[in-house]
Amino acid sequence: MLLRRIEKYLTETGMPWTKFGRIVAHDPRLVADMRNGRKPRPDLATRIETYIQTQSENRHAL
Repeated sequence: MLLRRIEKYLTETGMPWTKFGRIVAHDPRLVADMRNGRKPRPDLATRIETYIQTQSENRHAL
């Protein structure tokens, strides 16, 4: 589930959920809305997955 991956990423990085939404979707309420049932469109879901994957790879490369 996408929201679960987002929550895990936020926990691991300590990033505020509003900042994550702003970076990925230019929407600081994205995570809060998803917690309340919002389903992102496929293009946004892909962008979220790509961001998390890229950032995780960058963290592990250090």
